[in-house]
Amino acid sequence: MTTWQPSSAPVPDGEIIIERGSTAKDLGPKLNRSAADIMRFLFLQGEIITAVQALSDDMVELYAAEVGATMRIVDPGEQQEAALLARYFDEDDLDEGIDAISRPPVVTVMGHVDHGKTMLLDKIRKTNVVAGEAGGITQHIGAYQVNWKGKAIAFLDTPGHEAFTAMRARGAKVTDIVILVVAADDGVMPQTVEAINHAKSAGVPIIVAVNKIDKENANPDRVLQQIAEHGLVPEKWGGETIVAEVSALQSFGIDELLEQVLLVAELEDLKARPSGRASGTVLEANLEVGRGPVATVMVQDGLLRVGDPVVAGATWGKVKALINDQGKQVKEAGPSTPVQVLGFSEPPFAGDEVRVATDLTNARNLAEARAARVRLVGHQPIAASSGARLEDLFEQIQRGETATLNIVLKADVQGSLEACTESLRKLEREDVKLVIVHRGVGGITENDVQLAKASTATIIGFNVRPDRRSRDMAETEGVEVRTYEIIYKLIEEIEAAMLGLLSPVFEEVVTGEAEVRDVIRVPKVGAIAGCYVREGVITRGSKVRFLREGTIIWKGSITSLRRFKDDVREVASGYECGVGLSDYQDLKEGDIIETFEEREIPRTA
Repeated sequence: MTTWQPSSAPVPDGEIIIERGSTAKDLGPKLNRSAADIMRFLFLQGEIITAVQALSDDMVELYAAEVGATMRIVDPGEQQEAALLARYFDEDDLDEGIDAISRPPVVTVMGHVDHGKTMLLDKIRKTNVVAGEAGGITQHIGAYQVNWKGKAIAFLDTPGHEAFTAMRARGAKVTDIVILVVAADDGVMPQTVEAINHAKSAGVPIIVAVNKIDKENANPDRVLQQIAEHGLVPEKWGGETIVAEVSALQSFGIDELLEQVLLVAELEDLKARPSGRASGTVLEANLEVGRGPVATVMVQDGLLRVGDPVVAGATWGKVKALINDQGKQVKEAGPSTPVQVLGFSEPPFAGDEVRVATDLTNARNLAEARAARVRLVGHQPIAASSGARLEDLFEQIQRGETATLNIVLKADVQGSLEACTESLRKLEREDVKLVIVHRGVGGITENDVQLAKASTATIIGFNVRPDRRSRDMAETEGVEVRTYEIIYKLIEEIEAAMLGLLSPVFEEVVTGEAEVRDVIRVPKVGAIAGCYVREGVITRGSKVRFLREGTIIWKGSITSLRRFKDDVREVASGYECGVGLSDYQDLKEGDIIETFEEREIPRTA
């Protein structure tokens, strides 16, 4: 028989945890009510439900307000995850008795694109990073540790382009001090303001480095006035913001800047446990050939050792190797030390907290609980043939239909993937719904093509390429694949498609593909790739891409092409040849050399 509880029945005191999607049958006992009470109340409010039907958040909150209960709605599995976290990572008994000592500061370099952040770090680290970046723009987070006058300082180089706002925000969360680089000839720009806001929200001290003061049109005083308008009043104007004038190109003022960094670090009194179970943050993660999942981790507390069981987000594993910023293997890493960690079950997400568990079973249990929660919350079935091709998008908009653009997004590393995702989501409009069907790290595979075919999606690759079989399958199945290396072009082209302003198509035609089977080192010439032409024709002087497991690692041209001792103009498929590349020497067996040309195809109305 139907049972009812009197309205005067007491409600449990304190906060009641309710999982999202609970039924009336689940909710009733927690509030000292029956399922029938909830069903009757909602019926009077115009909602007809059954006892085993999932309730919306609004329904739960409405009934809680009716009976006077304090309630918190959580995602499915979140309550169990919190219990596991408290059980395995109890802060109260975390390595008691280990005294905290001073640690090196973690410094994040922020600022607008092309204001000289990477050049400044370049001088500090005595390495050349700028030359290897696409278009001269930093597109990944780099973490480094330098020693200056016997003291260690850890640096994070965050990208300056506005699309990487999320990456800059993540950098600010793990940092102790922010160096805000502002060009003296350009002044405060929109991304400079964003960087200021990220640093302020993180509650960390800001040192302003006025760069490029050696330029003729440099105006440091204008920069000081602009930063003062955003709440950073310079010391010489009676404020608290330290300002250093530097020239990264001329190596001027860098020592004074580092002195100020150490002075601020001393005032901040930065401390951490030098030993015990470690914790840190994932800055970057990707898949590498022969090494598997690799995560760049900034250790923030404790000592991370080889062999430690670790958990980061929904991934877990045992530390197989630690590699420092110099590329050398180390046995352990202490606070404020950036290291690459090998041994995760899969690449964790950038920004995930890394914790050392008591044993591998505990790490796996917590990771699996998180993964289950992510699946419960994030699972959304894909409707077949529900999307439009990029080419047909504007036609649907003109017909007055709400167009849906489904996208399969692949990128080279996790940080780039996150940045591309956020950039694409910002492009969504009322008449164009953008759905990211799948996103992942690594080359474009046949599985991606199959998924894109099933969901009528466009495949977008950032710094990655499809292999030959995937490319052939995409052509056969009619799946559109677009690849980009500069994020500006990705954003501009997708936005143009939504506005119906796509420019003439540049069709890229792959003319040849060769596999590196041997590397010959020739004095005064460098490395020559001994190749077997698998498909098409390899032509001297043609544009070339160098692929390693589907990821683009170099672009240039073929400078020399030989068959035995003879110089030749082209080599057809099925033959072997020697290939000399314009300025690339890091050749390995199994790499793919892909030649291509671009043909412009005007659009038809």
